[in-house]
Amino acid sequence: MHILRNLVQMTCQRDHLRLEVSVLSTFLQLPHTTQVRALELTKLEHQTWVRPRTWHEAGQLTSSELEFVQDPQIFPLEELPHLQACIEQRLSQIQHSPQPDEHVIWLPVWMHEQAHVCIEVTQSQPFAENSLDVITGIFNVYQNYQSLLDYSERDALTGLLNRKTFDEHLLRFASSVQASNAGYMPWLAVIDIDHFKMVNDRFGHLFGDEVLILVANLLRSSFGQQHRIFRFGGEEFVVLMPPMSKDTARVALEKFRTMVASNDFPQVGYVTVSVGFAGAKLCSPVEILGQADQALYYAKEHGRNQVCHFETLQLEGLLRRQVSHDDIELF
Repeated sequence: MHILRNLVQMTCQRDHLRLEVSVLSTFLQLPHTTQVRALELTKLEHQTWVRPRTWHEAGQLTSSELEFVQDPQIFPLEELPHLQACIEQRLSQIQHSPQPDEHVIWLPVWMHEQAHVCIEVTQSQPFAENSLDVITGIFNVYQNYQSLLDYSERDALTGLLNRKTFDEHLLRFASSVQASNAGYMPWLAVIDIDHFKMVNDRFGHLFGDEVLILVANLLRSSFGQQHRIFRFGGEEFVVLMPPMSKDTARVALEKFRTMVASNDFPQVGYVTVSVGFAGAKLCSPVEILGQADQALYYAKEHGRNQVCHFETLQLEGLLRRQVSHDDIELF
């Protein structure tokens, strides 16, 4: 009955992290369970790293509030060779018993052919067949519900995150400012495809959609897992960039802009993008968006196909009052 109540509670969650805490709490109800963890996996510079994102400690479940690269608990995946083999062989689960009274099972969460999270359950006794059936059943409910949540948060055309999830991600990025090194901060970039209406008018919406999909793919290849990429609607995209210097952020955005400008889009030919970016400081989402928007509008009004930084334009006295996300809200 305890497990059933936990499963009911788990399917009431509408947030990935709360759902994660809920499934770990369910596993803690199983006999002989001594530890549970949700491990986050991220590839950095051609190497996969791991960190405990949620774990059981001092009688309660705790989740890290740090961004991945700032977490001192990260370690290379190769330190868990059995889990590494599981990921490389794309297995649904793998077990290991490092001690006579320590038996571990890892269950990767496979989504979009990638495993960015893995559930780890440790018990004091070997996993019996009926125990494995229960663990697998609970995990499958969790993974299926994760997929449903993920689907509701994605743009149907491009597969990028949608507008609904933006505020939560931005506030999490902005909160990392205080933990950043001096001169480093997260950044928000607004990207707009130049003359996109002309693409739709001349070639039709089918080719316009293909341009959107290809730009989304270029965004994925340009920015790593520590970035958050959104399609806001129409031809507008937003990228949240983890803490870095202003110059590093500009170089990354310029590289993406150049990549788009040199890409030959089928039937359409060549398109360009304009980019505005601003520091994701601790203020309201609409304010940060408004600043990046003003830089974007300046780029579009002064030749397009360029990257503009809000604070630099402001210091140079080049900005005038613009209509931005913080001026109107559409329902």
